[in-house]
Amino acid sequence: MNFAYKSDVGKVRPRNEDYVGIFKNTKEISFAIVADGLGGHKGGDVASEMAVSHLGFRFEETAIESIDVAANWLVNEVQRENKLILERSNQYDDLNGMGTTIVCAIFFGDEVLLANIGDSRGYLLRDSNLTQLTEDHSLVNELLKSGQISTEEAKNHPQKNIVTRTLGISENANIDEKIIKLESNDILLLCSDGLSNMVDNQTIQKILSNESSFVTKCKDLIVLANEAGGKDNITLLLASPSSERRNEQ
Repeated sequence: MNFAYKSDVGKVRPRNEDYVGIFKNTKEISFAIVADGLGGHKGGDVASEMAVSHLGFRFEETAIESIDVAANWLVNEVQRENKLILERSNQYDDLNGMGTTIVCAIFFGDEVLLANIGDSRGYLLRDSNLTQLTEDHSLVNELLKSGQISTEEAKNHPQKNIVTRTLGISENANIDEKIIKLESNDILLLCSDGLSNMVDNQTIQKILSNESSFVTKCKDLIVLANEAGGKDNITLLLASPSSERRNEQ
């Protein structure tokens, strides 16, 4: 697998509350995860780091080599981590109400277990076409699905940042999972909404389709998100079966 990732504070936020990591277990299975600490909540950076570090560390200790086993493991571990974040939140006043989204992928050859909770997203670039694979757990997405607002209205809706499912904040930490099959030149993109809210799909598609390296693609997308206003922290992770290199930023 070829991996690259990058995270940036953006132009508005005082600190970066996103967190990202790639981990391998004892069977050399890779686990990639992006977390976005909820803006406006105390301790968002603590929650996102807890989610990535704890889930990653526990995955490294496993001998999982089956996608079905991984799916069950992830459901249970996300529930466990949710309880840990809630406990930490209740212990310290300055962390009260903290939470995080996550989007993650576990790679088994050409099969990938993709999972998310919140509004961090997973996309697939195939044959120069970009497709969103995950569904946002957000108020705006619920309004969109019910027909109460249009796609255009959703883009700039005043309640765009309200998420309906998270790690932390509430006991509802049900994660969505799906299995996808990768083809040799596919690119999987995991990102926080600091990218997806600032850079439109057509532009993301254009950057991912060019001939530059993964590291350069990451840098270019960060630049574009900041040029568009950089209103949130920006984090993205790219993965592809096309190479055995790993490029981390």
